[in-house]
Amino acid sequence: MPRASATAGRWAGGAARERRRARSGRPSARRRGAASPAAVRGVRDARGAARPHPPARRDVRAGDRTPVMPAAEPAPAPAGPAAGAPPRPRTVDRIVTVALLAYGLFNVLSSFTAFLDYGAYAETMFAVLGVDAELADPSAGRPWGIAAAVVLAVGWVATALVSSWSLRRGRLTWWIPLVAGIVFTFAAGIMMVVPLMNDPAVWDALVGSLR
Repeated sequence: MPRASATAGRWAGGAARERRRARSGRPSARRRGAASPAAVRGVRDARGAARPHPPARRDVRAGDRTPVMPAAEPAPAPAGPAAGAPPRPRTVDRIVTVALLAYGLFNVLSSFTAFLDYGAYAETMFAVLGVDAELADPSAGRPWGIAAAVVLAVGWVATALVSSWSLRRGRLTWWIPLVAGIVFTFAAGIMMVVPLMNDPAVWDALVGSLR
């Protein structure tokens, strides 16, 4: 009980002091730490001035809006062979090219025996031309026969290499062995005729057959 009476006495003394301070115009202890409304507004204004303001939004009305056209998409590339892709092989051209090369190889191999035996070759030529003649020195034509055989062999190998390269590139190739065969066969034929032209008896017989 003495404690309750002491507490009630302190509450009563505190209330009396609050009434006396209110009469004298001094703020109470509870309100001394509170700031005035004007001070609070000043602090808020200072904080607002120091803080950067976001950019003002543009008020766009419905009538002022400009329609934005979508970006045009690039046109698709035309369908075709991709860059760097291997060319499409030509089936017919490949078959004709291989056939011409095979024929040329057969012609070269069959000509070796005839060119190396120049005497037999000369007799065959005389029979075809219908000329009654005979070589004075058949051995003189042997070097020319060997040279003509070498020309045909080298020509065929070069033609085969060029044709193979052209086929891998996908180019038209059939004409290469055809033209090469004509050129090298003509060159070898000229070399085989030289010994006949150098023999006077054979030359006179050939000229007499033309009259």
